[in-house]
Amino acid sequence: MRRDQVKSANLVGRTVVAFFSVAVLVGTGYAWANFQSLANNLTTTDVIGEDGGGERPADGSIDILMVGMDARTDAKGNPLPQHILDELQAGDESAGGLNTDTIILMHIPNDTGKAVAVSFPRDSYVKIAGGHGRHKINSAYGYGKNAAVAELQKKGVTDPAQVEQESKKEGAKNLIQTVQDLTGVTVDHYAEINLVGFYDITKAVGGVDVCLNQATQDDYSGADFAKGPQTIEGREALAFVRQRYGLLRGDLDRIVRQQVFMAGLAKKMLSAGTLSDPGKLRALIDALTKSIVLDKGWDVFKFATRMKDLSGGNIKFETIPTGNPELATPEDGTAIEIVESDVKRFFKNLGKDAPDTSTTPAVDPSTVTVEVRNASGTGGLAARVLDALVAKKFVSGGAANADTPMAKSVVRHGKGGEAGAQAVADALGGLAVEQDDNIPAGRARVFVGSDYSGPGTQNLAGAPLVGLDGAKRAQPGTSTTEEPPITADGVRCVN
Repeated sequence: MRRDQVKSANLVGRTVVAFFSVAVLVGTGYAWANFQSLANNLTTTDVIGEDGGGERPADGSIDILMVGMDARTDAKGNPLPQHILDELQAGDESAGGLNTDTIILMHIPNDTGKAVAVSFPRDSYVKIAGGHGRHKINSAYGYGKNAAVAELQKKGVTDPAQVEQESKKEGAKNLIQTVQDLTGVTVDHYAEINLVGFYDITKAVGGVDVCLNQATQDDYSGADFAKGPQTIEGREALAFVRQRYGLLRGDLDRIVRQQVFMAGLAKKMLSAGTLSDPGKLRALIDALTKSIVLDKGWDVFKFATRMKDLSGGNIKFETIPTGNPELATPEDGTAIEIVESDVKRFFKNLGKDAPDTSTTPAVDPSTVTVEVRNASGTGGLAARVLDALVAKKFVSGGAANADTPMAKSVVRHGKGGEAGAQAVADALGGLAVEQDDNIPAGRARVFVGSDYSGPGTQNLAGAPLVGLDGAKRAQPGTSTTEEPPITADGVRCVN
């Protein structure tokens, strides 16, 4: 089995449990004793600073970086039992351990009682902090840790425990800085969770409800699931979030899997049946204390008090904008293209209300002639997109193939045509708009790139069925019905 196939660090959802179970504990009859038991036994690390849990951040939100680690030890440094390693097909230590294959930024606006969990695909090709160049984002921790090991050895530090502890701290700091550079967001808190957390937490809560659009089987991950709703825990749960072979979009569909799993886990955690059961509560607290590492300065009691009214429907899940999912790189093989400006814009707008598209548009579509150029590599897509626009009363200007492939979709217009082009861009889900003086007045030219996932992709062979944000994608047979976003308020079927 290949190195990337045996990695079991796709441990999504466990950190969400840590935060929101703590929050709910504060509001239960077991609150104080259970909270003290949890808080007094958590492992901490000084990667942000001791003032990290202080007053509200200047940007009016709390941003928590949550990381899944492929460690063969628990949060206290104790080796995992061999029977757990065997059941989870964890492989040996040489198969991994430095890469953080699950990276989530939890954005919580102050006083809103809401939260948005944003996933970073592990193969996102980004600039790594510390002068390490461009690589996949899941290597940022490893680059920082390895550099610290070399520096400590250069200084004559020989104690293996000290080298491990100090280098892990630097690895976390390098990952934090990489995410901050990419997003423009200041990370206020850090949480890390390991392999045993996945195993114990899913068992402690009695499993997580998920649903699949079709049956699936994959030897690499151990996935073997029937179509439809089902409850999974332990080894099955790990296989569910690990699988990418046999999925329509590989690693990108796995992100959607991880998000619906997180949603189901949060829903289970926020249910009275879990936290009112003393046995489940004790098992959960034990699992959390063995599994998570938090930044040293985090006042978790203050945080829990602030978030105690959080409800399942107020936890939503999204993914950073991505480009070409098969980007060839000089050193790291195939990666996922990331445009930093798009990611910064995404986070700048995160949590803001979407514009109301139900009102009458400022531009009459019948006054705009639209040409569509297919730069996606998906046959027939331009004609489908044009049909979708004509259905919205835009005038057809014809569809054709673009001269060259494009990773990013765009709507271009001539002088004075910005309003019409913007109406087209909005009708296609919010594409970028650019001026091109060679385009005649009254016309807009759409270039459909490989990132395109808007109207016209439904039921198209090779096109994604589920959007990375968990919405905006009709399933086969429902060509015009948009699905709701992924939240912790229900179970939604996915690929």
